[in-house]
Amino acid sequence: MNETAAGIVRPVNTTVEYERKLEAPEGFELPDLGGEPLEPRVFTSVYYDTPDRSLTQAGITLRRRTERGRGLWQLKLPSDEARLELEEPGGPARPPASLACLLTTHLRHGRVAPVAELRTRRHGALVARNGTTAEVTIDDVAVMDALRVVEEFVEVEVELKEGKPKQCDAIADELTDAGARFTDGTPKLFRVLRVSREATPKEPLEALRARLRAQLRAILANDPGTRLGQETESLHDMRVAARRARALLRTGRPLYANDVVALENELRWLGEKLGAVRDLDVLVARLRGESEGLDAGDRSTARTLLRTLERRRTSARTSLLKALDSDRYFTLLDSFSAQIDALEPSGADLTLTDVAQRQLKKLRKRIRTTGDDAPNAELHTLRKKGKRLRYAYELAGDDAVVKRAKKFQDILGENQDSVVAEETLRQLASGAPEHGVVAGRLIERERAGRADVRNGWRKAWKKLKRAAK
Repeated sequence: MNETAAGIVRPVNTTVEYERKLEAPEGFELPDLGGEPLEPRVFTSVYYDTPDRSLTQAGITLRRRTERGRGLWQLKLPSDEARLELEEPGGPARPPASLACLLTTHLRHGRVAPVAELRTRRHGALVARNGTTAEVTIDDVAVMDALRVVEEFVEVEVELKEGKPKQCDAIADELTDAGARFTDGTPKLFRVLRVSREATPKEPLEALRARLRAQLRAILANDPGTRLGQETESLHDMRVAARRARALLRTGRPLYANDVVALENELRWLGEKLGAVRDLDVLVARLRGESEGLDAGDRSTARTLLRTLERRRTSARTSLLKALDSDRYFTLLDSFSAQIDALEPSGADLTLTDVAQRQLKKLRKRIRTTGDDAPNAELHTLRKKGKRLRYAYELAGDDAVVKRAKKFQDILGENQDSVVAEETLRQLASGAPEHGVVAGRLIERERAGRADVRNGWRKAWKKLKRAAK
């Protein structure tokens, strides 16, 4: 194992899984998919969690799989379309350090212990189609209590090995035609522990409380992936959850009587730490794409600029990891959880739609005073107000308005990304005049793109306004 400068011990094997899960009746057999049979397997998986089920609640799976006398620890982290799976051999006493260090936030209230044992008999086929290879398996799963079987079920899985996810979806459709049924992707452990999805309450304060809990879960779910740093979506989703939580506290303020200003400030601190890295991720990707249109000599100079940005990102990430290991961060998480539970009703007779419409009125009032030649700072303010409006209508359950609000927010977000890119390029060029010509060309590209934004945001606002009527 290798230890990085940031203190993270890298797991032996890391893979990104794209898979579709289905359930099937007992005795289900694969239809003729034209694949090569896989060697049958039998293995036992012991699932682990903390005393307060922190991992399960966050959608994180930690298990030790034993097959043919070999023990392999597996950590599966949640993601939107794919899951990151990390593996390392190890004995049953405790998870390997490479995995445990990613679970620091979850392990601070207690060590993990076994919570379930599953015995799986697996068979299936390796299917190759149109340049895509997928492993299609049937798992006959037995839930064990010592040597006694207490429950059995059948799970079918289509896992992409190489190629495009669309082919996996097509294979999954064929399986449904043969009698399998799509699931919501709930991990096996959720089924065994009878963990159900939390329904959104109708009472306004309780709905706000449920949405805030969801943001806390999202922070905890994405904490390990952010620490690992092998992909950018975990950090992005963690930042969104911190910012959404803060916006919900502000938007929902008419519903509760508590003073949560200190909590809002701490959420802002966390968002800033995450944002310092995320903004550089976006900027590096943006400028890398823009530089592809330059000639060979200018591309070389652009790569020098990018290396400077990548060094800044490394520094920002080091600062972020220190923050995630700090008492301040852990105190924030505990305080957030406690204050969600402690919210007291304000006594105001308001519906969630009333709360959302307040945000609509604020945005409408601001836009009335915004001219066509508004400075970029004003457009950034509109974007932030649009984001609060979106979160408010998410809380109210109005999907049509949410869709239009997201489009409005995205258009203005593109403008802000471009503004930040130009400011950074100017800063880099001022420190190295020999890079001025290339920086100037990239700035011209950014400004051309912003002209389109200025032509489009009012159209997006009109559609949003119509949807909110």
